[in-house]
Amino acid sequence: MIDHPAAELDPGVTGHQDRPVAGVDNGYVAGYRVRFDEAGPDGLLRTSGLLRYAQDVAWRHSEDLGFDRHWYVERGRWWVVRAVDLEVLAAIPMGRTLRTATAVIGHRRIWARRLGESRFAVGSLVATVRTDWVLLDERGRVVRIPADFGLSFSAPETSDDILRVRLPPEPAGSARVELTVRPRDLDPMGHVNNAVYLDWIEGALVAAGLGSAVTAIPRRARLEYIASAPPEAPVAITAWGGADRWWARVEREGADLVRAAGTSGDTHLLLPG
Repeated sequence: MIDHPAAELDPGVTGHQDRPVAGVDNGYVAGYRVRFDEAGPDGLLRTSGLLRYAQDVAWRHSEDLGFDRHWYVERGRWWVVRAVDLEVLAAIPMGRTLRTATAVIGHRRIWARRLGESRFAVGSLVATVRTDWVLLDERGRVVRIPADFGLSFSAPETSDDILRVRLPPEPAGSARVELTVRPRDLDPMGHVNNAVYLDWIEGALVAAGLGSAVTAIPRRARLEYIASAPPEAPVAITAWGGADRWWARVEREGADLVRAAGTSGDTHLLLPG
């Protein structure tokens, strides 16, 4: 039995705090205890769990400001993830509690960027995730962000572009995993959740003999989401690379759904994009 100091298990205060993300006026923070089912055989939080916390705390932030699920359904509007850039800086054991903060750090006409930070209760930073979101209407078309969002989230307009991933030529003999979209892969929009794709990609990395890329500390992963796989669709995940740098794609019928790249050991290695 592992005995953690009480301070490391304290989830902290949920809600608005004074600049929960450094240097940003808007923000929200919540505590997440790593559950048994969120950890792998090594007893550590799976990488995709950090994406799940990031998207959940973003929804809680939105709800806190009055933009809840009912608000979106009534207007036929939905946020979807277009890209993520995740850095894992420490191993996160089952049973530990993270204080996960989120803030909108920039926006353009049709998309917004959030920065998420996860820390142990004692304050040490364990992960960061930048997420680029686009707003869709009921037909799946990209639409402009309403003016009241800018007033509520008080984020500056950015000159940055949405995060991208450019893949090098895929070598012969790359590991390939084929599967079918299951009901449990779908989120409330009926789409494969963005964190599920990372689980699939990490499975392909293990199949490629690159299992160390899934557990290395530190490590980094960037995913660009191009299209969503529908329910029961067959998909293929291909992965290749080496110990310090890898690439992967998720495709359906020859068309890319997700492109991904990652680094291990040095998260500041340049990712193509």
